[in-house]
Amino acid sequence: MKRRDFNQQLQRSAIALALAPWTTAIALPTEEARVWRTNPFALGVASGRPRADSVVLWTRLLFSEEDRATAGGRALRVQVEVFADAALQQRVQKKEIITDDTRGHSVHVHVQHLQPSTDYWYRFRQGHALSAVGHTRTAPALNADVPQLRMALASCQHYEQGQYLAHQEIAQQKLDFVLFVGDYIYESSNPQYAVRQHNGEEPKTLSQYRERYEQYKRDPLLQAAHAAHPWVLMWDDHEVVNDYANDQDRKYTDPQQLLKRRAAAYQAYFEHQPLLLGPDANNPANMRLYDQLSWGKLADVWTLDCRQYRSPQACRDPVRGGGRMVVQCDELGDASRSMLGQEQERWLSAALSASKRTWKLVAQATQISSTSVPTPIGRSYWNDAWDGYPEARKRLLQTVVDAKLQNVVTLGGDVHCNVAAPLRLEPNNPLSPIVASEFVTTSITSRGLGDKPAAVIRESNADLLHYRSDERGYSLITVTPTQVRCDFRTTKFPAGSEPGLKTQASFVVKSGKAGPQVI
Repeated sequence: MKRRDFNQQLQRSAIALALAPWTTAIALPTEEARVWRTNPFALGVASGRPRADSVVLWTRLLFSEEDRATAGGRALRVQVEVFADAALQQRVQKKEIITDDTRGHSVHVHVQHLQPSTDYWYRFRQGHALSAVGHTRTAPALNADVPQLRMALASCQHYEQGQYLAHQEIAQQKLDFVLFVGDYIYESSNPQYAVRQHNGEEPKTLSQYRERYEQYKRDPLLQAAHAAHPWVLMWDDHEVVNDYANDQDRKYTDPQQLLKRRAAAYQAYFEHQPLLLGPDANNPANMRLYDQLSWGKLADVWTLDCRQYRSPQACRDPVRGGGRMVVQCDELGDASRSMLGQEQERWLSAALSASKRTWKLVAQATQISSTSVPTPIGRSYWNDAWDGYPEARKRLLQTVVDAKLQNVVTLGGDVHCNVAAPLRLEPNNPLSPIVASEFVTTSITSRGLGDKPAAVIRESNADLLHYRSDERGYSLITVTPTQVRCDFRTTKFPAGSEPGLKTQASFVVKSGKAGPQVI
């Protein structure tokens, strides 16, 4: 068997292992309503995957030591109630879900037969315990004329490196959804920048990843942002391990071992997010996270998986793999290398080309515009972002050109910088036409580049209209039929060292004219 076929078989097995608990029926005996010593809904509630007629609701039962002895190993019934009003007087649905410890006592409810563009409130119940109340909202009907889409673009929330001040403001904003593009947890630590501490060691097993999510999910500001709005989610690398690429990591771990770790990390991710299994729950090896959301006639939104299927980084260090700056690297020109994998590339190209909605919003984990810098022997490129996959980037932008698409805006995170840039087939070449626009959000908490390297990057790339890595926060994206506006909402590092957020800068992309313009 060829190595590629062997690794694909390993991946299918790993994904199947990660998702097996959701495909197994649970037998549950009848029991009296349980009286809890400690409320088991300590991780809060969440909603996600908004559609015109449905949403996914989430919670997870977490047991105190006192309750674990009687409940920890048992299957439990959890009820969810959905209401049409904040006072919880007009109940529109009630469902019951059975969960057990094979799925971390997580609860995922696909609530269907809802009305489009409608607010709903929900809560969970187990025995005598009630969860907090969450708010969600459905998407518009596919053929609806929509005046506005308002979302928070966020990523990179290292628990140790700051307070979730951005989530506090996000919870208070009037939004249609939160678009989170990766690094929901961090497996790694850096004591130099820690203002609070991770519990436990670096996670590698399912129980350890669960513990890491439990710590993040207990944060009251993150809970508030989840309870206030539906979330549209995509992962990046730190949900597994820094800079992993498909079945490769920085330590050149045996692929079979890395895929086992990845399976544990993926299962923990699903256990803690408002997600569905995918179109075929009985065939979990074909499950995928990348997806498309249509917002009436106004916008199509694609969420792309930039980790699970990508080619390894180009010209990796033989001792320490992962991301690094590379120069005179012939692998960069290899057209077979992909950020998304061939299947996802084909899916995106076809979907983009067929889109008839006013705006095409491509949400993915990292930065598409170039951050290369000159050296005495040629330009140096960061090989973990799209600079490390230039042929794949060219194919993506060539799709825009070939289909004669207008109003394509890419949305990213990962690099801990606020970025506004035009996108060209040839980056930084003023003779190459601008074909799309890019906004990248800074991190919720994770530290950015120092001032000097950030200044070198900014000065070396003419396409970077805005590039700042010194502040933390999120981006407020407002889409109307005539423009997409990005407000970079920020606070100084570490987040929480000053009250509130301010607007660092604002840009718009006008309909029919590619490239951001400063306001």
